[in-house]
Amino acid sequence: MMQGFGSACVHAGFEAEEHRSHLTPIYASSTYLFDSAEQAVDLFTGKEKGFIYGRFGNPTIEQTAAKIAALEAYGLKNTHGTPLEVKAILHASGMAAVSTLLFATVSTQQKVLSHLSLYGGTQELIDKVLPDCGIQTVLVDFHDLNAVEEKLKSEPSIALVYIETPANPTIQCVDIEAITQLAHQYGKKVACDNTFATPYLQQPFAFGVDFVLHSTTKFLNGHGTAIGGVLLGRDIEFMSTRVTKHHRLLGANANAFDAFLLNNGIKTLELRMQRHCSNAEQVASFLSNHAEVAFVNYLGLEHHPDAAIAKKQMKHAGALLSFEVKGGFEAGKKFINQLQLCTSAVSLGTCDTLISHPASTTHVGVPRELRLQSGITDGLIRMSVGIETIDDIINDLNTALKK
Repeated sequence: MMQGFGSACVHAGFEAEEHRSHLTPIYASSTYLFDSAEQAVDLFTGKEKGFIYGRFGNPTIEQTAAKIAALEAYGLKNTHGTPLEVKAILHASGMAAVSTLLFATVSTQQKVLSHLSLYGGTQELIDKVLPDCGIQTVLVDFHDLNAVEEKLKSEPSIALVYIETPANPTIQCVDIEAITQLAHQYGKKVACDNTFATPYLQQPFAFGVDFVLHSTTKFLNGHGTAIGGVLLGRDIEFMSTRVTKHHRLLGANANAFDAFLLNNGIKTLELRMQRHCSNAEQVASFLSNHAEVAFVNYLGLEHHPDAAIAKKQMKHAGALLSFEVKGGFEAGKKFINQLQLCTSAVSLGTCDTLISHPASTTHVGVPRELRLQSGITDGLIRMSVGIETIDDIINDLNTALKK
């Protein structure tokens, strides 16, 4: 029996198939055979479990989803005191998972309640796509619980409360438990984007949320080799019916090859996160004392306004940080151009250190006024600290900042 999180990373979800493959194979098949017309009926009606068509499911995809479900529910109990079971549905991307969630839980004339400082893609989705579907988004400061309750009380059409914590790219952290309790008090569902923390550092289901999602492209994969997303829910029936139907009809399915890469990447999640986090602590300390840095956003620094919240719900402050280069927009771009070791790229969570300038990349589509309101300033640099030798990372940052 598995006892440790690291063991679950390696073994959870795996089911030996007839050829006794050591690893979950890549099932590169678009469709599956029926033994008879009667079996086809049973499969399509759900009387018999099995695979029908690649968009509906695939053994590689299902085993990978089961592994993630095991990690997000690791060590948790339900209200009856038995191990918590959640259902995970793997998607083609993180944005596909967000889209399935929103369209499965929010209808026309209903609203989403969320907060400032969201991933740029999510922000554009709620600003530019949802309104065309008759769905509006209400933004409020989730640190102000009185304001949150007022919105929940005054906006009965709110159907979903959407949390991203730590948030991208300000590393803002909000109280999952407090927000969830308020939302449930008013009969609202709660979803939490757990991409930055991973289930190793944070388990939102422990604080009562209804849904958890990830861009699996990031830390779960860990190697920058595959795009993917996952949506998990504690209501198994709802996930198996309405959510599954939206997932399939939106064409948001993952593919076997990316699922295979993700499955193997997750096996080293615990080890990678330990090194990521250790390095990030040291980088944050270095940057907070650098003359060319105006401020550092890192949850492990005592002066960070959300440090206490992070300690409450995370095992460690994590591997993500952001900092303001003195000199604004042009200084931020100049810093990026001087890097030698650290990689200039817009993703995160890979083994190498990834650095980006949100104002000119991920959030270029967000109006400057809203961007600044969200704390995404002109010279802000987002940094996903990798697992390289720490001295090499710091020396590269120091050289780039001085030029």
